Amino acid sequence: MELHTSALCTLGDIAPLIRNHPASPPSGPIVKPLPHDLFIVHGTSAEMRWEAMRGQGYHVPTERFFVRNHTATPIIDVRTWRLRLHGDALRAPRSFRYEDLLALPATTRDVTIECAGNGRSFFASQQGTPATGTQWRLGGIGVARWRGVKLATLLDLAGITKDAVDVMPVGLDQEYVENGVNLGHVRRPLPVAKALDDVLVAYEMNGEPLPPDHGFPARLVVPGWTGVASIKWLGSIEVASRELSSPWSTGLYRLADRPLTTQVVKSAFELPWEARLEAGRQHILHGRSWSGAGHIVRVEVSVDGGRSWQRAHTRKRLAAAWAPWHIAWCPPAPGPYTLLARATDETGATQPVRAEYNPNGYLFDAVVEHPVTAV
Repeated sequence: MELHTSALCTLGDIAPLIRNHPASPPSGPIVKPLPHDLFIVHGTSAEMRWEAMRGQGYHVPTERFFVRNHTATPIIDVRTWRLRLHGDALRAPRSFRYEDLLALPATTRDVTIECAGNGRSFFASQQGTPATGTQWRLGGIGVARWRGVKLATLLDLAGITKDAVDVMPVGLDQEYVENGVNLGHVRRPLPVAKALDDVLVAYEMNGEPLPPDHGFPARLVVPGWTGVASIKWLGSIEVASRELSSPWSTGLYRLADRPLTTQVVKSAFELPWEARLEAGRQHILHGRSWSGAGHIVRVEVSVDGGRSWQRAHTRKRLAAAWAPWHIAWCPPAPGPYTLLARATDETGATQPVRAEYNPNGYLFDAVVEHPVTAV
């Protein structure tokens, strides 16, 4: 879903945010509260518990939205912040203040942000092939209503040339060190075709200014692509007439010798892991399915470990971000059960029984075995 509106908020609207978050480092890697019933904490990151979405609307409430940090959330003084556009494929390099972004025509879109390693833990627990990295279940994802300026608008204002090839956004979080090697600020190139297509420079999330953990003052939102492309805390964007690279495209976030781009099909139940349900009575099982390639067209659920499948009820065609669904189930007797959900997107891609292994655990797309017990 995409809406075009004029800019409405002002610098005065974020004055409380400035007062509450002075220009000083936070005490931990994540600023917002992380209650145990909403999150599983993974060091500098926090995974949303899927049961936290039960009864919620289409969007993940901001306070429940997962956090993926390479280092720690920076606290940035918006009054001195600038977004600098530079490079040899710009005729008029320039910087934008926060007020400049707010004054430009705004676009609002419902978009999924999902970590490339979402579901990584199942390579080990379901397939017996452990992968390195944060052991996410399925909570490294969120859908929000993002509002901001099209990146294409900023590139046009900076005079992008016809020979532009790549765009390199750079974040303002601390430089990232891995295995003793300083990889610098998080940055990852985008091909100019994608940058000019549907990418936002967002400054609002779910109707409010971006919180620090989610990219304040401004972040990229790159629909359909793995979350690493949606750089937070934007500080600069290079526009070049040649291919650009960074450790996040040449070493990390690669699969089959190519940088990761489009996300895969996945499904999740809005249930606690190892949920306990009353036997002999009907339950309405809720969940959501999504794909970076477009709309979900079919969701099927199995309550007997995959021996039989029933089509779930999906809501009317909404944004491509994800598709909520539900199905009725009455556990016939007490005991353990394995629930499965598989989705098919508009390209015909369907979740497989087994995901193709890669040592970094990217793009796990297999049907997830969700354990429950009827009591």
